[in-house]
Amino acid sequence: MLNQFSRTELVFGKEAMNILEHARVAVFGVGGVGGYTVEALARSGVGNLDLIDDDKVCLTNINRQIIATRKTIGKYKVDVAEERIHDINPHCNVKTYKMFYMPDTSEQFDFSQYDYIVDAIDTVTGKLELVMNAKAADTPIICSMGAGNKVNAAAFEVADIYNTSVCPLARVMRSECRKRGIKKLKVVYSKEKPIRPVEDMAISCREHCICPPGTARKCTERRDIPGSTAFVPAAAGLIIAGEVIKDLTKFDRGDR
Repeated sequence: MLNQFSRTELVFGKEAMNILEHARVAVFGVGGVGGYTVEALARSGVGNLDLIDDDKVCLTNINRQIIATRKTIGKYKVDVAEERIHDINPHCNVKTYKMFYMPDTSEQFDFSQYDYIVDAIDTVTGKLELVMNAKAADTPIICSMGAGNKVNAAAFEVADIYNTSVCPLARVMRSECRKRGIKKLKVVYSKEKPIRPVEDMAISCREHCICPPGTARKCTERRDIPGSTAFVPAAAGLIIAGEVIKDLTKFDRGDR
């Protein structure tokens, strides 16, 4: 029967679409990268999505986050994403968690219940906690490396963390994963050297924070406020979604 996923079924086949419909994927971080990942997973027919993010949409998110518009400013990102998902697929089971994922909140999640985990958060501590818990539960995970301060959307690659280079975040993750005995970790990263943001206090969140009321982690408290574009985080997010879909369905072009 013709439906909103028929064109995807023409590529992957009916059995794969059934797998996606019953799959449960957790996306940690629903911002520039994670927002596009969620969008693509929903449009691919994933039937169960858990969204974890404590942030609210800010005016400065509009340049790069698919969930950010003038109408969504001040709303929780996970709530906006859930509404979008249900506009795409009313039957998708969505669970939202308005929290900042760190070691002290990790016990709220049973990682064995997920078929796949997406790490799209921006703190090393949180990323490492996700990786360790995913590995302990033997649940596949894919991690986003740095997308800020970059302008080449075509530079992203899928690789094992130990085969990465240039990216400062990947360098830290390599070192920390090695210390923890993590033998492999799928990541999406870019070899593009980050540019140095323009130092202009007139447009800096550091001096003119406009975070919505009730925002837990304001820009003024962040160590770094990176520049970004509409296309770089989107590219990373869509690549991640593609890897999740291919891994879940075990799709192999050689079979077609």
